[in-house]
Amino acid sequence: MKRFRWVAGRSFGPCARFRHPASLPAEGARWSRLFLFAAALAAALAAACAGGPVLELILQPEGSRVFCRRVQAGEEVVLAYVHSVNRRPVHDTLRIEEGGLVIVGSRFDAFGAGMPDGSTGEGTLRVLAGGGLEWTVNRPVGEVTLRVGRVADHRLLFREGGVSLASLAPPGSALTMRVGRSGPFDFLAKGRCPP
Repeated sequence: MKRFRWVAGRSFGPCARFRHPASLPAEGARWSRLFLFAAALAAALAAACAGGPVLELILQPEGSRVFCRRVQAGEEVVLAYVHSVNRRPVHDTLRIEEGGLVIVGSRFDAFGAGMPDGSTGEGTLRVLAGGGLEWTVNRPVGEVTLRVGRVADHRLLFREGGVSLASLAPPGSALTMRVGRSGPFDFLAKGRCPP
């Protein structure tokens, strides 16, 4: 086996173009700084896009996600609609939890078909100062499936706005509301959740 000699950062023989890293301190330091910068940038991007709980609406039976929004555990959302029989407003409050949704209760101002009346013993029904009714139940559920109403004008309300369910699916369509988890790179996928 032939031996090669290093002379002032140069070698002789078949590896003449190879330069020993020790003879290149400035370039070696530049590459290590570039690597550290790239690693820090990747860590910052992963932290900014880290997965977390999301509220999703899934169109049934296709299973396609038509709405997604990042949420926090304990956050409450309101499903507002007009009752199909008595044509009065109803506001159902749901709370986001790690294991799914919790039906907190409903506010309405008149009884109608399917509205709680307090006779079942589940939850409490009370009359509010303005004459409205509030039913509190705090019932954990995994998910809620509902049909987009033709008259109901279903809206999902958040602290900073809301979305009409009729803008996501045609009336009569079934939508399943559930708590899901987003991955760190879901923002790249179709049907993504905004960061």
